[in-house]
Amino acid sequence: MLKNFVFCFSVTLLLSACNAGKNPTTSAVPNDGKHFGTMVDAKKAIPYDGLLTKMDKLDSLNAKVTGKVSAVCTKKGCWMTMISDKPGQPDMRVTFKDYAFFMPKDIVGKRVVLDGFARVETTPVDVLRHFAEDAGKSKEEIATITQPKRELAFEAAGVLILE
Repeated sequence: MLKNFVFCFSVTLLLSACNAGKNPTTSAVPNDGKHFGTMVDAKKAIPYDGLLTKMDKLDSLNAKVTGKVSAVCTKKGCWMTMISDKPGQPDMRVTFKDYAFFMPKDIVGKRVVLDGFARVETTPVDVLRHFAEDAGKSKEEIATITQPKRELAFEAAGVLILE
């Protein structure tokens, strides 16, 4: 019995010594914006317009991209769209890897940095209608969606809201 007590005490002492000097409340979290998912910084991020240019020649690309949010899912923040600074460019739907995090619903107009995977895909009508419903579109607007859409999509592992 005494051996068990000494063993347990020794293990506890060893484990607490391993954690000495580590204070989880003072961990190095960057103060560069609000982070979601994996940690993202703005270093080496390309502008959304640069991604559009690269995707003219590719079907998919791992990328870190910066741009402006144009819409967010109004139900729970489970997707958002990014727009170009140049008029007439297509927007890009952004979803979140493994549905692991959501965006605040009040970030329309804010600049973000995304880290993840861009791909050109064909979105089926039922999914487009679902996105329109999540965006708060009317039944009449949703009913006008009758064709699949070939578009640029992005699956973000992490997002940094800059402003």
